[in-house]
Amino acid sequence: MLSFITETQSCWDRLKAEERPIFIYGMGDGALKIMNVFKQRGIAVSGIFASDDFVRGHSFEGFRVHKLSEIEEAVDDFVVVLAFAAGYQEIVDKIHEIAEKHTLYVPDVPVVGTGLFTYEYCKEHEEQIQKVYDSLADDYSRKVYANIINFKISGKIEYLSEVTTSKAEIYRKIIKPGLNEVYVDLGAYNGDTIKELLEFTHGKYAAIFALEPDKKNFKKLTKFIDEMPNVFALNAAAWCIDTELPFAAKAGRQSAISAGSENMVAARSVDSILGKRSATIIKMDVEGFEREAIWGSAINIAHNTPKMMVSLYHRNEDIFELPLLIKKLNPAYKLYIRHQLYIPAWETNLYATP
Repeated sequence: MLSFITETQSCWDRLKAEERPIFIYGMGDGALKIMNVFKQRGIAVSGIFASDDFVRGHSFEGFRVHKLSEIEEAVDDFVVVLAFAAGYQEIVDKIHEIAEKHTLYVPDVPVVGTGLFTYEYCKEHEEQIQKVYDSLADDYSRKVYANIINFKISGKIEYLSEVTTSKAEIYRKIIKPGLNEVYVDLGAYNGDTIKELLEFTHGKYAAIFALEPDKKNFKKLTKFIDEMPNVFALNAAAWCIDTELPFAAKAGRQSAISAGSENMVAARSVDSILGKRSATIIKMDVEGFEREAIWGSAINIAHNTPKMMVSLYHRNEDIFELPLLIKKLNPAYKLYIRHQLYIPAWETNLYATP
């Protein structure tokens, strides 16, 4: 088996074997997914707690929502299961403080798709995972890759804190954007990643192509880029071909292509949008459809070798399928993996450079 995978027991198995009460920290979609796995595996939930600001005497899934202090007063020793995503230093620090006092797990449930990322899942895909590990361009990428996989199996947050890299360091040391980039932003949201790029190019660029399928987000995006020259925004999803797709609009970043939706949205391929132009940087954060977006950029990837920034955390298989696909389309790429501040292993991204 893969030598860099040291965690062989999943957090689900550890929780199943627990004799202490288990309390879920957080509400919402993440909690529902975790509680569903608990139900399937016969893991008992003793209660729910939330951050103090969110406790208003209400209930969630039949449990009264408590403050942590209330549980600590009533129960001597218990296990905490984190059920929400944290991407800000203040809340990440708070989670670490809780982990110092209590056993804490962060179960990995896919953002999109089904199934669980376990040691057994890694054994099933051993050859692909090893191939990615061997193809990475530096030792630190290999450490990040190993830690992310061990985290996804075990739910132990120390694996993430050991390999967290700042956004600024990634831009300066890996992406190294110049003043004449043709930037393609897939999943442009409200323009936040365009803003990031321009911070490192002092506002200079050759052209920007931005795709955002959610109408509300697109409205914010167009407001942000208003009067910026050579910026082309499309209210469309990134895809492998030009077509229309069913789309579920949700709050914020969570909107996504959804087979069950009656709403349709335009879908475009990068190669079609660019025509004869060549991208120099392509960023992909498209809620689990990065594979299709890569195929839609295949001509540019194969012939122009643009720098790539690709999310690796939406589907279980992304962590090996996406690096191998990009390497297949263009073997000249150097592949790096970095994890930015986030619990769980969201904001784990692939960076491919010529």
